Amino acid sequence: MALSRRRFLSGAAGAGLLAIGGCRPGTAVAPGSEAVRRAEAARRTGAGRTISTKLTPRVTTLDLGGPTVDTWAYGDSVPGPVLRARAGDLLRVDLVNQLPAETTVHWHGVALRNDMDGVPGMTQQAVGPNGSFRYEFTVAHPGTYFYHPHVGVQLDRGLYGVLIVDDPEDPGQYDAEWILVLDDWVDGTGRTPDQVLASLDGMHMGMGDLHGAQSRLLGGAGDVAYPYYLANGRVPSSPVTFTGSPGQRVRLRVVNAGADTAFRLALGGHRLTITHTDGFPVRRRSTDAILIGMGERVDLAITLGDGVFPLVALAEGKTGTARAVVRTSSGPAPSQQPAELNRQVLLAGQLLAATAVRLPATDPDRTLDLVLGGGMMQNRWTINGKAFPDSEPLSVEEGERVRLRIANRTMMFHPVHVHGHTFGLADGGARKDTVIVRAMDTLTVDLTADNPGQWATHCHNIYHAERGMMTALSYRTP
Repeated sequence: MALSRRRFLSGAAGAGLLAIGGCRPGTAVAPGSEAVRRAEAARRTGAGRTISTKLTPRVTTLDLGGPTVDTWAYGDSVPGPVLRARAGDLLRVDLVNQLPAETTVHWHGVALRNDMDGVPGMTQQAVGPNGSFRYEFTVAHPGTYFYHPHVGVQLDRGLYGVLIVDDPEDPGQYDAEWILVLDDWVDGTGRTPDQVLASLDGMHMGMGDLHGAQSRLLGGAGDVAYPYYLANGRVPSSPVTFTGSPGQRVRLRVVNAGADTAFRLALGGHRLTITHTDGFPVRRRSTDAILIGMGERVDLAITLGDGVFPLVALAEGKTGTARAVVRTSSGPAPSQQPAELNRQVLLAGQLLAATAVRLPATDPDRTLDLVLGGGMMQNRWTINGKAFPDSEPLSVEEGERVRLRIANRTMMFHPVHVHGHTFGLADGGARKDTVIVRAMDTLTVDLTADNPGQWATHCHNIYHAERGMMTALSYRTP
């Protein structure tokens, strides 16, 4: 079996954080370099507050609304605590590791200083059992983000939570806000995520239990058959309920924290207006349903009707759903699937950026190819023909406009995530940090190389990343 990402990164951490890409032309910009400190200083305006908190990952037992599972979580709840700041604030989070394994925290989607990004071996050393680490960085951009480990397949336990960065200039056009986190769940049900990974490794020897999910919208839609799909930590038979009043305008912030599952979300009796994706505003679009890949976030505006309505997240291409209830009057909770699930369905990658955040049209200084390859039967996934840690870094220089041509040459979809940056989809498309690339499809995205350091770039199917579909966006000096 090839050297795993976790073993490589742990070894790299011991030998020096910039083992990756050391033979490339120029000098790698180190996570703790002056260029990184300069970029962080530019984000600090002096007007922000300091928000201090603590995260304590530990072994715990959780009630998922009936099923009880032994797992790892941030405290005694899943999702973990909501962290909240305003754009321009300094966020200071002390990680106190009470797990029997090393861990980190990655701040998914946040354009932060490189040495706080939480990727062991690339930006920091992993935090061992009984160890601690202080994450301290400025949150410059408002939006819906989340946090999770970047070690092995720990994300597929209960280790995730939401980070909201509020906009001080937001006009406040909503009567209420609701945060909804979707997840696929296996830990503590007779298997751990590490055992699932071993099972997938055994597929070519006939030892696995491959799901082989298929979707007309995505192509191949996942490797793992999950026993549960959760909405805010609850199984469908015991759903969370949002209680409001008819006519209320609600801001619904949705995070897909799943490891292997895209979700198709709809609210019975309602249209959804998409206002943001991955933290950035879009030209508003109304739809019946939205398809959300792993690592993506969408903000929706909903005007509530009168009644009791099912909010359902269909596990795309799989058997099962996550479910919640929206209630504005008395009556029993409906059990049927919303008809909206099979009407108009949008992907976040089909949206256009709001004018204020659209990247200026300009020719790229550098064009880089990301060819996604590999397959389920060998459980080996590649970028440009190589599996991490052997994949070649994507070299850039600070100040460049960089074009990424992402070509999926597999029969499965991949949500591609670039750390520390947002990119613009072609032709004025949405600003995003995670985007679905459908089976046998190609996407072109542009980004501005304005955040120096070493940035993980990978598929956000955690099992694909762990078996090689990862590289680094590597800033280098001329």
